[in-house]
Amino acid sequence: MDFKEYQIKSRQTAIYPGADQNFIYPTLGLVGEAGEVAEKIKKVLRDAGGIISEESRMEIGKELGDVLWYVAQVATELHLDLDDVAQNNLDKLFSRQDRGQLHGNGDNR
Repeated sequence: MDFKEYQIKSRQTAIYPGADQNFIYPTLGLVGEAGEVAEKIKKVLRDAGGIISEESRMEIGKELGDVLWYVAQVATELHLDLDDVAQNNLDKLFSRQDRGQLHGNGDNR
């Protein structure tokens, strides 16, 4: 499955207030789910000394799936193709790498 297919299929499950005209709802969901990923990692540090068990790895994977779903919905709301978003991100990162600019601050380095 590629991002385009995921974006189309995941949209079939996008039931929220104002879907197709509401980028705020999935943006808030994205932040919430990213927080859940961070919470699971935090608990691995606290409770398991930073060792990720198979169970915690699977649970983190589920939360990452939720993050992906919300990313796809934000992209759809903004009429962005997720394949293009992914490719543009890689192009940006490889350009920074080629110019020795992976380290540092700022969006336009």
